[in-house]
Amino acid sequence: MNPYHRFVSEHARLIQEARSYPLGGLEPAPKPERGADAPRALFFAPHPDDECISGGLAVRLLREGRMNVIDVAVTLGRNEARRAGRLEELRQACRYLGFGLVLTAPDGLERINLKTREQDPAHWHACVKVIAGILAAHRPRVVFCPHDQDWNSTHIGTHFLVQDALRQMPAPFECLVVETEFWGQMTDPNLMVEISAADLGDMVTATSFHVGEVARNPYHLLLPAWMMDNVRRGGEVVGGQGGKAPEFTFAALCRLRRWSRGRLEKTFDGGKFLACAEDVGSLLLPA
Repeated sequence: MNPYHRFVSEHARLIQEARSYPLGGLEPAPKPERGADAPRALFFAPHPDDECISGGLAVRLLREGRMNVIDVAVTLGRNEARRAGRLEELRQACRYLGFGLVLTAPDGLERINLKTREQDPAHWHACVKVIAGILAAHRPRVVFCPHDQDWNSTHIGTHFLVQDALRQMPAPFECLVVETEFWGQMTDPNLMVEISAADLGDMVTATSFHVGEVARNPYHLLLPAWMMDNVRRGGEVVGGQGGKAPEFTFAALCRLRRWSRGRLEKTFDGGKFLACAEDVGSLLLPA
């Protein structure tokens, strides 16, 4: 018997079985004790659910680094009729993961894309002011946002919105900037972060709280496959062509740089792998 047939068929069987699993409604995952003065990380999510899908490193910073991770809901999606429902789903997903939640506006910001940035500067600057105010209020140690080629127009818009807001911050403000990917792959990620099966299980669970979205398209069930493919790609794209891949099963790819003196600066040369056994807090140390 060819063992690879069973290997593939078991993947397919589990995906079909998982379609019957509950969507949301589960008790929150345990979260670590954190002091009132715990350093903060802000995750600027273009849409509700991005905090669960692309938040692997954020989950590790919460659980291992004992940081106060706060999701910033940049928009609540284009469908006005779904915004109230999506906001409630987002609250439940963040509660499950242990993330805080900040709204940019009661219904989220509107028209966050490059077209608005280029053609409606008054609206864009008002949105930048909102983000700059959130940065000033929270003084984050780490900021998450999509990278500048993440395909979806709101993801790309969120990247530039956050960058423009960072430029509004007066010196000597500094933070680490983690650029995430989902819709479009980065050509030059410099960090592959191993995600444990337990953490990924909680990310899939949290994504399932976005019931209105995953009921029509159960993309939460494909997150493990995506993170497995990240290991395949990241082994060489991050580690170097022809290099030995780490023995990860799941991983997130990102680009880590430091915002300092009004611009993004490299924090290290080349690429880096961060295993589950390694201290995630090492990323926060000066180079």
